[in-house]
Order: sequence, then C-alpha cells, then structure tokens
Amino acid sequence: MTALLHTAAAPVPGAHTEARVDLAAAFRWFARLGMHESIANHMSVAVSEDGSRFLINPCRLHFSRVTAGSLLLLDAHDPTTLDKPDAPDPTAWYLHARLHARLPHARCVMHLHSKYATALASLADSTMHPIDMNTARFFGRVAIDDGFAGMALSDEEGDRQAALMTEGKTVLLMANHGVLVIGATVADAFDELYYFERAAETLITCYATGQPLRVLPDDVARLTEQQWRGYGRFAADHLDNVKAILDEGEPGYRG
Repeated sequence: MTALLHTAAAPVPGAHTEARVDLAAAFRWFARLGMHESIANHMSVAVSEDGSRFLINPCRLHFSRVTAGSLLLLDAHDPTTLDKPDAPDPTAWYLHARLHARLPHARCVMHLHSKYATALASLADSTMHPIDMNTARFFGRVAIDDGFAGMALSDEEGDRQAALMTEGKTVLLMANHGVLVIGATVADAFDELYYFERAAETLITCYATGQPLRVLPDDVARLTEQQWRGYGRFAADHLDNVKAILDEGEPGYRG
C-alpha cells in the first residue's frame, strides 16, 4: 500500500525539481540496465548546503516506478524519521543520512548491488586493476570496505563507511555486499556508477578467461584517470541524453 501511495504523488514544481527529475531518471535508467535488485537499493541527493536535507527513494518501490514526486525529503538530524508512516528503508536511512551528514561534498550518494561490481566485491582481491580506459578511470579512486558484518542498521555503521571515503575517493567497493559511489551532482554519481559497473564487467570477463591480465603501468593509469576528470560535460551530457530518451518513452518519471 505504501508504494501505491508514493507513485500517486503529485508533481512538485519549485521543490527541488531539477534534483528530483535527475534522480528519478537515474532510477529508471538503472532499472532498464538491470542494475537494480528487486525493490531494494537506494540513491539520494542532498538539497541543503550542509548536506543534511536530502531526497531518497521510498521504501520498497521498484526503480522502474520511481518518479520525481515520489522521492522522500529527509533530514539527517531528525531522530524520528524511522517512526514516521512514510519512513525510508532502514538500511537506506542509516547509510545515506550519515554519509550526507559527514560528507557535505558528497551531494549525491548511490548504492547498488549490481552484478559485476558485486562479483568484484566478493573476490579475495577486489582491486580494480587498470587494464583498459574504463578500469583506469578509477585508479586511486576506490576505497575497499572489507568489514562486512551484516546489514547496515546503525548510525555507527554509516559513520564507519563514511570514514572510508577519504580525499579523492569516489567509489566504496563494499566487500561481500555491493558498491557505493558519491558525486558532486546526480549526473556525476550516475556516470561514475555506470562506468564502474562497465569496468567491473570487463575485469570479471578477463578473469573468466583464466589468462594473465595486461595491467597498465601506474603512470599510464594515473594519466588516464586524470584525462577522465578533465573530460568536460561528459557526465552531464550522459544524463541529459538519458532524460531525453525517457521523455520520449516514459515521461511519467517527471511527475
């Protein structure tokens, strides 16, 4: 019943409309790519300067049904959040609230259990080895959390994971769990997560051959990572194209 109520929400013009539309588009596109998992996983975007107020998907609503108007507006400092009728998923709350509260620069936080990133997170060596342009994009940008101890159901767990995102890290590969990315905008995080999954797919595919990896030298991998960061509006153009495609086929995501 809760999900049905959320999908019936009216449009919210003027209420963080751009952030809502961008995040809803990301949900819809990841569903199309098969990167969602049932009615789980969560993505959020901060709408206050200090990051404490943020939008996030409703509890147990399939990614393909998320709309701009259905996104919840939460306050990371509100201890009564989980007691409310429209409370978010508890794991989403403990993770995203603490990340937004502790990392104001992490304007957008996306967490998925996508196939190839999760496979990489389940290997004894979860290193994203730089073997092509996509994998080299993440050279020096991945933090590995090897402290999985069940679902994230406490502020302490959210704080622990936030502490791993030291300067320059944009990806948290959560061992035995999945992946989390942060970005300055929805477009940045969306593009980062899309490419991390593609990079993980390439690496896992190479592992499947049983042949040795052709790993790039550190200096070449570092240069490639820097070139990615200097690629202008690439991430924004990526999301703009996704929204244009959705506008043609399923414009209801804007509602």
